Amino acid sequence: MFDKVLIANRGEIALRVLRACKELGIATVAVHSTADANAMHVRLADESVCIGPPASRDSYLNIPALLAACEITGADAIHPGYGFLSENARFAEILESHGITFIGPKSEHIRIMGDKIEAKRTARKLGIPCVPGSDGGVTEDEEALRIAKEIGYPVIVKAAAGGGGRGMKVARTQDDLIDALQTARTEAKAAFGDDAVYIEKFLEKPRHIEIQVLGDGKGNAIHLGERDCSLQRRHQKVWEEGPSPALNQEMRSKIGETCAQAMRDLGYLGVGTIEFLYEDGEFYFIEMNTRIQVEHPVTEMITGIDLVNEQIRIAAGATLGISQDDVKLSGHAIECRVNAENPATFRPSPGKIAYFHPPGGLGVRVDSAVYQGYTIPPYYDSLVGKLIVHGRTRNECLMRLRRALDEFVVDGIETTLPLFRTLVRNADMQNGQYDIHWLEHFLADGGMDGASGT
Repeated sequence: MFDKVLIANRGEIALRVLRACKELGIATVAVHSTADANAMHVRLADESVCIGPPASRDSYLNIPALLAACEITGADAIHPGYGFLSENARFAEILESHGITFIGPKSEHIRIMGDKIEAKRTARKLGIPCVPGSDGGVTEDEEALRIAKEIGYPVIVKAAAGGGGRGMKVARTQDDLIDALQTARTEAKAAFGDDAVYIEKFLEKPRHIEIQVLGDGKGNAIHLGERDCSLQRRHQKVWEEGPSPALNQEMRSKIGETCAQAMRDLGYLGVGTIEFLYEDGEFYFIEMNTRIQVEHPVTEMITGIDLVNEQIRIAAGATLGISQDDVKLSGHAIECRVNAENPATFRPSPGKIAYFHPPGGLGVRVDSAVYQGYTIPPYYDSLVGKLIVHGRTRNECLMRLRRALDEFVVDGIETTLPLFRTLVRNADMQNGQYDIHWLEHFLADGGMDGASGT
């Protein structure tokens, strides 16, 4: 096991990793920018090191500063959390060359899955079902028009190095496609420094289903069921739940075992999430995230398995100690991402939290690093915390979530809590009848008109 882990992140995920390390008896090092000097993970860690000014590029993305922090403190491993350097293959290689363990997958797997085109090729080879589309990047408009004609409109153009909805455009006609290609390439170049794009069939009303996997890099891998992340705004997840209301046990087992076998064949190490669009009984691979997910607590609540704990153990060389038969899904869990944003416009609302009262009770978990008097800085994501609720059934979970949301108080800034209080009472949400476009239609139809967020 590691002697000391440096947590190369901030906010709630840094605190989450710190807790796992403490339960494993591992000393912790918190790094922070000058803007995060009073952050909770900094207060609770065994040691802390300031690695730069507020801008991410000068602090949390500053690899030389992170290496220096390891050298100063004697940390023998780094946990990257999610975001920042968590899916940076070069960072993993640099750490290895300095004798520091990267708590995450092998760099080759990060690199493969970080390139959307190569990820799709690899998925096909591993027997994972994919969305019909181009086999690789599309450089000529004529080629794009030919592929679109073969698979049928509408199609979607995506950035090969993309994420978060950037460099992603839908085309319903040939004329649309020419415009979409130009716009997607421009956005991709600006956002990722790479204008490579590819084309896929656009599904009209799919759900977003993701399979949680865990492997030890020694040929052992399992899946831990699915999460339904269909409630999205601009391709950003808002509400996640598991199991999915759209799947039955047969579907769940079939796609789960497909993913687990693929990870065995790949020799995958650590946690990972294989994401799909699901429509009319069919799964279509879209990407794989080679890190811990924001929504991992949903899986922890329904399986009782500590994913961060397992991630650390496996990175330290342990063999996977859980078999597929050990994984039992129990009840239902829902996670709401509570952000410092206006609940109707999603305009960021950084500032000082005047009063903070998280909910409690049986089956209620709040993952947050904020506290009363804490100031949310304007430099990073706007996550205040994650409310995760578990119940024996989906209906019990929804009723418990309603109660927990009504208890949750955050004063001094705007938050998305009013959005969730509205959603949990909506008939479509209660019936599980929603897809990846549902929330944007709901908002466009004035579902949150006049809302303010506290």
